[in-house]
Amino acid sequence: MKFIFHIANILLIIFYLYPGSILGCFIYNDCGIQPQLTPDLINMISSNHIYVFIIISFLGFIVYSKKTTFKYIITYLFFISVFLELMHIVIPERGFEMKDLTGNIVGVVISLIIFLIFKQRKKNGFI
Repeated sequence: MKFIFHIANILLIIFYLYPGSILGCFIYNDCGIQPQLTPDLINMISSNHIYVFIIISFLGFIVYSKKTTFKYIITYLFFISVFLELMHIVIPERGFEMKDLTGNIVGVVISLIIFLIFKQRKKNGFI
């Protein structure tokens, strides 16, 4: 399972740091177009970013759920969500957007809440 998390992180970094849209290159034959899965939330939060960071974060929480590593994975996920979006300031063909940064952070928080709920239910014998 760690292998899947690490591969997912490498892919996330590649997709985020690529100058343009890798998915747009393949789907639309135009690297300037970013595919949109669902409309953004209230035009203030990027839904695509929420989905990506829910998946990445949940994988990380599952893999590093031990007490000794859990704090580190939380710190890492928040760091990477901010760092990758800030890198868009200097990457050609990319641009920093507050709604993308908000989507990244919201995705981590949603995943953390869901993980902690499942963990508590398991501890109490409900799962």
